[in-house]
Amino acid sequence: MPRFSVIVPAYKVQAYLSECLDSVLTQSCPDLELIAVDDCSPDGSGAIIDEFASRDPRVRPLHLLENRGLGGARNAGMEQAKGDYLVFLDGDDTLTPHALRAMADRLKETGEPDVLVYDYARTYWSGETVRNVVSVQLTEQGPAPFRLEDRPGLLHLLMVAWNKAYRREFVEREGFAFPPGYYEDTPWTFPVLMAAGSIATLDRVCVHYRQRRQGNILSTTSRKHFDVFEQYDRVFAYVDQRPELARWRPVLFRRMVDHLTKILARRDRLPRGSRAEFLRRARLHYRRYRVPGSPVPFSARLRHALIRWGLHRTYRVLQSAAAARRRMLKPAVKLVRALRTGALRLHYRAQLRLPLRADRAVFASCEGGGNSGNPGALAEAFRAFAPHIRTGRLGRPDTAAYWTALARSKYLVSDTDFEPGLLKRPGQVLIQTQQGTPLGHMGLDLQERPAAARDMDFERLLRGVDQWDYVLSANRHSTLVWERVHPGTYTTLEYGLPRNDRFQKATSADVARIRESLGITDDTVALLYTPAHRDYHRTQHSPLDLERVLHRLGPRYVILARPQGPVPKGARIIDVTGRPSVEELALASDALITDYASLMFDYANLDRPIVIHAHDWEAYEAARGTYFDLRAFPPGAVARSEDELVDIFATGHWRGSRSTRLRTAFRERFCPYDDGRAGERVVRHVVLGERGLPPVVPPADRHPVPSAAGTLTRSPQATVPQPTGPLTVTDSL
Repeated sequence: MPRFSVIVPAYKVQAYLSECLDSVLTQSCPDLELIAVDDCSPDGSGAIIDEFASRDPRVRPLHLLENRGLGGARNAGMEQAKGDYLVFLDGDDTLTPHALRAMADRLKETGEPDVLVYDYARTYWSGETVRNVVSVQLTEQGPAPFRLEDRPGLLHLLMVAWNKAYRREFVEREGFAFPPGYYEDTPWTFPVLMAAGSIATLDRVCVHYRQRRQGNILSTTSRKHFDVFEQYDRVFAYVDQRPELARWRPVLFRRMVDHLTKILARRDRLPRGSRAEFLRRARLHYRRYRVPGSPVPFSARLRHALIRWGLHRTYRVLQSAAAARRRMLKPAVKLVRALRTGALRLHYRAQLRLPLRADRAVFASCEGGGNSGNPGALAEAFRAFAPHIRTGRLGRPDTAAYWTALARSKYLVSDTDFEPGLLKRPGQVLIQTQQGTPLGHMGLDLQERPAAARDMDFERLLRGVDQWDYVLSANRHSTLVWERVHPGTYTTLEYGLPRNDRFQKATSADVARIRESLGITDDTVALLYTPAHRDYHRTQHSPLDLERVLHRLGPRYVILARPQGPVPKGARIIDVTGRPSVEELALASDALITDYASLMFDYANLDRPIVIHAHDWEAYEAARGTYFDLRAFPPGAVARSEDELVDIFATGHWRGSRSTRLRTAFRERFCPYDDGRAGERVVRHVVLGERGLPPVVPPADRHPVPSAAGTLTRSPQATVPQPTGPLTVTDSL
């Protein structure tokens, strides 16, 4: 008997169905059956289902002879289900990677509850992903499992069937089924939560809820939206049959009013001329189900008054006034912005006529204005070795101070492009620090990689390159790449990267202070996780299931998460995306986990373990292009799957002798000049005009500060369950 029965109804979703089914079948938890229900769809959805069934025996196709609607299709799927838990997924939505694994772990952890509630994120056709705004209700703190009276806030979540897993025996015992019509989730979800003897939550995004540009059923103008009244009749009939549920009537009433006003407010739902009728029906329901004496929140009183008194004309006036305000506001905002832009351009032109300030330098960084990365580190070197130069952070381009600084400062330092309106003056010196050593293709090499280049303007890129005077390089590999993909007349300074100076200057006291600020204890192994951006993914997500990795490694480990997408929540997952200094994060950590992020080249200066998670190397290389095969010349152990990565840490290979040899060779190739004086060399050469620069200390003679865990002489044992079964592994740290 499978663990999960995933039921996917399909009706006119042929453009999205393959992605939906793939998201289920590629889950890291394979113990499932996929019941795909062709609801007599007139498009190719049925053929797509049959194609998947021919390839994977876990797919059970079900073709209905007549269209039953979403609820009827789900009911047909439930009749065929054999899994321990039922999971519903609409045909245009997708499961996130490792979602079923996370559900299975949480269900086991909480003692097989009747219902497991998990989170979702809306994914828009533009590529934007937005997590559920009331996800705080899914916190895993407190008792688990629990009943609805313990966590009534769950009723504020979106009342849909697809953000929960249901124990099949519970559903069959209670006789739950979906009714016909629109809003069929309403009389399913409320009764399920009220009847459940045990509920648990999973504070994790498990579903990507697609927001289609067109074609969404609930965004279709139709009288079927009047079905909502019958659905709430069913909800209150369920409560009336069970006196012990009477306490939920005030909450259900308020949710009903919110729901009705939302439908009324949407212009794309009710047919023309039907709003007055809808409001009359809503007024009857208000009177029928109102609980006298129950309080109404202050913020909802206007909505309740509109429904209670049937103020259709008043509602229309308020709605029209709001629409008029929006129409007037948009052109006004555009006009103000245009005037401001014009004024800033005039200001910049005026500043260009004033004398250049030879004692000024401004710094800009893509990550933190000018206080982080190579520009921030170089600013410190300016202050230390050229104190007569006044340094400043370049602010926002929509300010006069920004354009004044660009026009009057002699030294302009950045790791990204300046505004295209920059006119470089005679005597100005522009230093391009770059953002690190390149692994993936950059610059002109992206002309043949449209997925990575996106809308890059290569002519603008070359206009910017023509203004560069100096480009910083950490190694010969970078020099050769930059001079080819950014062809120009600049001078390459192969001095190392200023931001890596801190790695050679930091002390154990610095490491202890940073770890304390992050809440990392002395006996904890901190893993810094920084995956690269995937150009071939429309939305970014963590390639690793961090909660599962930590669960298997044991309580001694924490993860400092800095992924490209949302950070999963967990007791031992520390969200560090808001901290601008990645150098501090590197110093606080005991090892780095990455895939293709350039941070690995900088981190190697610390001589601490690096583990590469190269599970999708072929896809990354095809989309982005790479300058060498990282798997053939890695900075440490290489894992090709999540299980392999866990095994590398569980067995101690992450810091074994082979990993040390690989890291040493990697340092010699990519960190030849990062001895702690890169910033000093740049300032002495560019600002002070010196030629006798400080000699470079070879990598073998450097002594960066050790990691906190590296100072431990002995650590406790860690028991790590392996994929094939329980296995006790002693991790000697």
